[in-house]
Amino acid sequence: MKIRLGLPKGSLQESTFKLFKKAGFNVSCPSRSYIPSIDDDEINCLLIRAQEMSRYVEEGVLDCGLTGNDWIEENSSNVIKVAELKYAKQTLNPVRWVVAVPKDSPIKKAKDLKGARIATELVNVTKKYLKKNKVNAEVEFSWGATEIKVPELVDAIVELTETGSSLRANNLKIIDVVCYSTTWLIANKKTWKNLSKRKKIENIALLLKGAILAEEMVGLKMNVMEKNLKDVLKILPAMQKPTISNLTQDKWVAVETIICEKEVRELIPKLKQAGVVGIIEYPLNKAIY
Repeated sequence: MKIRLGLPKGSLQESTFKLFKKAGFNVSCPSRSYIPSIDDDEINCLLIRAQEMSRYVEEGVLDCGLTGNDWIEENSSNVIKVAELKYAKQTLNPVRWVVAVPKDSPIKKAKDLKGARIATELVNVTKKYLKKNKVNAEVEFSWGATEIKVPELVDAIVELTETGSSLRANNLKIIDVVCYSTTWLIANKKTWKNLSKRKKIENIALLLKGAILAEEMVGLKMNVMEKNLKDVLKILPAMQKPTISNLTQDKWVAVETIICEKEVRELIPKLKQAGVVGIIEYPLNKAIY
């Protein structure tokens, strides 16, 4: 039993390979190849553009694949949405499709797009956005390099952005958000009815979600005197209850927990003040609970 897994070619490729690595899968691909190798005999991989992924999954060419919710909506694909995987090219945050215009444009809000010419790759979703806002405007497909088309060729663009830096570099301003999007693991409906393939896809989803969760978490180990343990536990956040074990040294215990990495710099001084010693912070590959 093998499943055909589509991995996104392009901007998400590198971050996807890194995510699979943390999830326990070694994926590699020569620069000019579209067939990655993976150290799992039950998986065959193909590199496919995210824009096309949901169509191939819906048609059964692929059993499953990773793509953005934006392209699932754009293609109106009838697929199983197995798991939301909140990662992008640079961050773990959702990406945005935004309406952008030149900084000196008179267009300030959605209503001002009436009669405008808009370029975008996300044509169908943009048309739905305009309809929702009761605006009549012309939407044309853009093959790329959309930012350079305003104002000479079009009045506005609908473009994907993660940080907004590219838009700012091209002297553009954002006037509205068309939609937010995250990456999803999707599956073909017929494949989903195959119990062995479904189990394999669910296991992949479990490991990928664990790897993403671990990106923002770290483990902490520390030694605490028993008399101080109650006070330490009050200031110690955790995904679940911390693990507490006895030390060979009398009246001391070891405490181990998992916390959000952003909390560490505030937490460690508080732990030190509470009498904690031997604090060790370590990275995680997966966090599943």
